[in-house]
Amino acid sequence: MKEQNTMEIDVFQLLNTLWKRKLIIALVAIVTGALAFAYSSFIVKPEYTSTTRIYVVNRNQGDKPGLTNQDLQAGSYLVKDYREIILSQDVLEKVVTDLQLDMPTKNLASKIQVTVPVDTRIVSISVKDKQPEEASRIANSLREIAAQKIISVTRVSDVTTLEEARPATSPSSPNIRRNTLIGFLGGLGVVVVVVLLVELLDVRVKRPEDIEDVMQIPLLGVIPNLDKLK
Repeated sequence: MKEQNTMEIDVFQLLNTLWKRKLIIALVAIVTGALAFAYSSFIVKPEYTSTTRIYVVNRNQGDKPGLTNQDLQAGSYLVKDYREIILSQDVLEKVVTDLQLDMPTKNLASKIQVTVPVDTRIVSISVKDKQPEEASRIANSLREIAAQKIISVTRVSDVTTLEEARPATSPSSPNIRRNTLIGFLGGLGVVVVVVLLVELLDVRVKRPEDIEDVMQIPLLGVIPNLDKLK
């Protein structure tokens, strides 16, 4: 049988190596964090998000005011349909035409996020843009056009506006604090892994115990370094 080559890992030795390289590790982490901060602050253009919300009534309530459990159950199945209708090609094309947007519908769709809170009949429409006024303008136009389309396709009785989109006062992205932290931790993790790999792959004899591990014979003695004794 062939002997299997095994490598013992001295955890304390690895920790000692990391401690000796602490200045390099800290420097790399600080540099990568600073680069992430600079990239997020000065290179990436900020984007603003405006959100509008609508409420969809699933039946004609002229003679029966209020909502029944049946209405809520039916609405829960339709909310996914509402999302697809809002992002449909017909709706997006009309928004582009009405607002005279200089972009294809594919680019417009990438700016839009439609969410439906669980167990509700409320649909939130959020739009991102580099200009806060443009984001709110697109969101409100999309809401109006989508409401008409939802009524015509699903035959619901009404789509009520709960909240109009307003220009955001602060950017929603980039998240400078999060990106800086990711850059710092990413640089820290990479340099730690590199230092540990270099240490593990280094086959040079550094300690008396290394001779015993490699040659499998007992160590009889150690010749001192006379220069260090002077």
